[in-house]
Amino acid sequence: MSKATEVGYRRPPAPTQFPKGRSGNPKGRPKGRHNRPPYDAILGQMVAIKEDGVERRVTAAEAFLLYMTKRALDGDVAVARFTIAAIEEARSARTANGHGDIRTIVVTFLTPGSVNSALEPLRMASKLDRYRPSARIMLEPWLVEQALSRLGDMWLSVEQQAKVVRVVRTPHKVRWPDWWKVRP
Repeated sequence: MSKATEVGYRRPPAPTQFPKGRSGNPKGRPKGRHNRPPYDAILGQMVAIKEDGVERRVTAAEAFLLYMTKRALDGDVAVARFTIAAIEEARSARTANGHGDIRTIVVTFLTPGSVNSALEPLRMASKLDRYRPSARIMLEPWLVEQALSRLGDMWLSVEQQAKVVRVVRTPHKVRWPDWWKVRP
């Protein structure tokens, strides 16, 4: 048998092959198949959620952000980064539309030590010794990265940089800005 007439695996008989220049799908894609609904139509739909046993209606986008925030608070660092980025993006879009005006200012007084108790459940910091109530608390790297990204054009002094490096739990995991001088 010659090579041109061989038939077998991945070599169909010549009469059953598609002729040159002719489509294997002559009818083409069905009409309307590529017209998927836009994201705004999906994320703008109202859904019912339950919070503390009370049902309320929110948009699908808000429900998604609430779910991602819950996962971030449960300790998923990647989701925490995504949630912070999504909230920042929504905040910048709101200010671009003129909806970013401050309406009220809330002042809250904290007693010493209460900040630490708030940072731990939010997974923003962790104790070095979890069995000792007075143990030192260190900030998580992702929180420091987000705080540094919010500085914009402001730079910290070398003393401030050294202080920041001292309070980070794993400073070698932080992506320090280009202008940063104090390295761990």
